[in-house]
Amino acid sequence: MSKRVKTRIVSRRRVSPALTTGSVVTCADNSGARILRLIQVRGYKGRRRRLPYASVGDLIVVSVREGIPEMRGQIFNAVIVRQKKPYRRSDGTWIQFEDNAAIILTPEGTLRGSDIKGPVAREATERWPRIGNVAKMVV
Repeated sequence: MSKRVKTRIVSRRRVSPALTTGSVVTCADNSGARILRLIQVRGYKGRRRRLPYASVGDLIVVSVREGIPEMRGQIFNAVIVRQKKPYRRSDGTWIQFEDNAAIILTPEGTLRGSDIKGPVAREATERWPRIGNVAKMVV
């Protein structure tokens, strides 16, 4: 008679989805943009007619709504660094920020600005080490 062995599959924890297509986020760097609108979530595979969602640390495509005239209306890649919706960490703590914020990236994957305003979530710095190098405060 064989014994059944229970195996525990450990998967990457998913942060609670907070932003969907069309969401407006603030720009947390000094690249010249102030307000961004989420257009697309990179790498999202979902159900038909379901809006793609993004959370902290996800790569997104944004369009600049407010900012310097050269950047207004342009499309860039960005990474979400803060979200209003609370999410749970693996140690049991709940994290919530005051606003939704993103950082604009160049096509090569480096930061477009040289400074990051405000705190940055630890989940974003784990997935994007270059953001962690520039960030002054990691929560």
